[in-house]
Amino acid sequence: MNNQGFLLGPDPGNPLLSREVDGIDHNGETVTTRVVTEKPLTLYLNRQEIVTMMTIGDYPDLLAVGYLLNQNMLTAEDRITAIDYDDDLEVVVVRTQRETDYEEKLQKKVRTSGCAQGTVFGDVMEGVESIHLNPDATIRTSWLYTLTKTINTAPSLYLEAGAIHGCVLCQDDRPLVYMEDVGRHNAVDKIAGWMFMNKVQAEDKIFYTTGRLTSEMVIKTAMMGIPILISRSGFTAWGVDLARTVGLTLIGRARGKRFVVLAGQDRVVFDISPDQVGDEDTNRKSGSKGKPA
Repeated sequence: MNNQGFLLGPDPGNPLLSREVDGIDHNGETVTTRVVTEKPLTLYLNRQEIVTMMTIGDYPDLLAVGYLLNQNMLTAEDRITAIDYDDDLEVVVVRTQRETDYEEKLQKKVRTSGCAQGTVFGDVMEGVESIHLNPDATIRTSWLYTLTKTINTAPSLYLEAGAIHGCVLCQDDRPLVYMEDVGRHNAVDKIAGWMFMNKVQAEDKIFYTTGRLTSEMVIKTAMMGIPILISRSGFTAWGVDLARTVGLTLIGRARGKRFVVLAGQDRVVFDISPDQVGDEDTNRKSGSKGKPA
């Protein structure tokens, strides 16, 4: 467990994940600001090239496994025999005991939209009716307030440099794993990979994201088996409709003492008054510092 209390958490001090860039501000004065890194990672499943993703570069093994799981290319029963990562070649290879061949599925991606995420999302949508989430899971408002304060005030690349998404796996009022990346899909996939590799059950977990509560985020969370999804951002109408369809509790605009629940309200236990909740103090850095011109 790191010094922030997470089993795995942000590492804003890692020089490989961000760097300083010089520029000028609105007054024409010289400034230095931190920006997050972004580099390609090509994923192979056994001998087949699957996709090239843009990522900040941390936890390539978890990202690879989570991506394959969330694209239905790996199953819970699959046995991974090896994960090989080459930083110089920017390649990660996941090897499984089961022989795999997704040539037809990959061709379908190109024919339908040219977008890997969009096509596989369509495949996943076909299995929505088979999703069963834990009806006995609960979220206490005291947990919600504790989680949002802990997550929003924890040192992170988001607070250091911005331009990044974060996702957090939680249990009760404890954030367990906090992942960041340039795309929220990557952050979700890293958590899915961590859960798979560590055989972590999902039915009593809570998922937190910094991004919007879209249809895709709802489906990804539900497919992972997590019954509660929280965001400090807002909703889309389809995201709400799908959450109600699959029985997912959907909590958005969770900032400070406020939140809105648009699906799965029966899981929310009001055990604390907002008046008892203290204000957040993120001490957010501006991400830039002035230098003499």
